[in-house]
Amino acid sequence: MLKPLLVASAFLVVFSIQAEARPNHRHHGHRGWCGSYLSKYLGKPDRRLALARSWASEGMNAGGPGIGVVVVWAHHVGIITGQTPDGQWIVHSGNDGGAVRTRARSLARAIAFRRV
Repeated sequence: MLKPLLVASAFLVVFSIQAEARPNHRHHGHRGWCGSYLSKYLGKPDRRLALARSWASEGMNAGGPGIGVVVVWAHHVGIITGQTPDGQWIVHSGNDGGAVRTRARSLARAIAFRRV
């Protein structure tokens, strides 16, 4: 009687630990949708572009920021739609705080600027 109880207890402990660990486990491809949004917004039906970083090789190098240029960060992507009077770039993107937004954003950590 003791052996089945120990086996059942061990089984519960193992699955309890895994259940606790899963909420902290992040898959950017499952949670992020900025790449998919931009792909639809620009009319580029390429499933590869669902991953934000994939935009870093799309189109041609823009050489820097500008209106109409796609800006790529390590885990985000958007399109520059304007510039504020004080020089900040305005970026339109999906999954910005969980929503589609157009706002001034820092480009300091951008990894690519692309003309698509």
